[in-house]
Amino acid sequence: MYPFGGRKNGETKKEMQESFTLDTEGEMDEMSFRIAGILRSTTKEIIFLCIGSDRSTGDSFGPLVGTMLRENQVPYHVFGTLSEPVHAHNLKSVLKEIKKQFKNPFIFGIDACLGGYHQIGSIILTKGPFSPGEAMNKSLPELGDYHLKAVVNYLDPLLPKQSLNETRLDTVMNLAKITTRIIVKSLK
Repeated sequence: MYPFGGRKNGETKKEMQESFTLDTEGEMDEMSFRIAGILRSTTKEIIFLCIGSDRSTGDSFGPLVGTMLRENQVPYHVFGTLSEPVHAHNLKSVLKEIKKQFKNPFIFGIDACLGGYHQIGSIILTKGPFSPGEAMNKSLPELGDYHLKAVVNYLDPLLPKQSLNETRLDTVMNLAKITTRIIVKSLK
């Protein structure tokens, strides 16, 4: 895993980041409850910014979640779907468009990440911004007030791109379905 920025003075990483393996319905309910509290705590317009590319199995998590959120008609703005992905090549222009369209929105980022073998299948909820493409050594803008990252595969430090491309579609689909279910449940 990679450390994420955005920590306030005195706030520990543990207070900022919670990891759920989501093996039980209770863990999914707990994450839904946390997200509901986060979404209710803001008066800003809420945007789900789902990062990733549909051209890489592991990286398709974000666009899959974005598509599923739209299919479930969540009452918030969703950027990043299979038909209109938000990825390294267009992220800056999408962020520019968001700034033009919305005044100081609350951005909830959603992205795939790589981690240790024991972390595969975990979903990490973190307060503060994250840097998309960090495992690929891409220099992209930090974004998000909160974000969810799903650990889709292990991180091979020598071949991170291969780790993303060799990710099982079943793993990504299951994580996308669970994430969508958690978010939809948080809105009820």
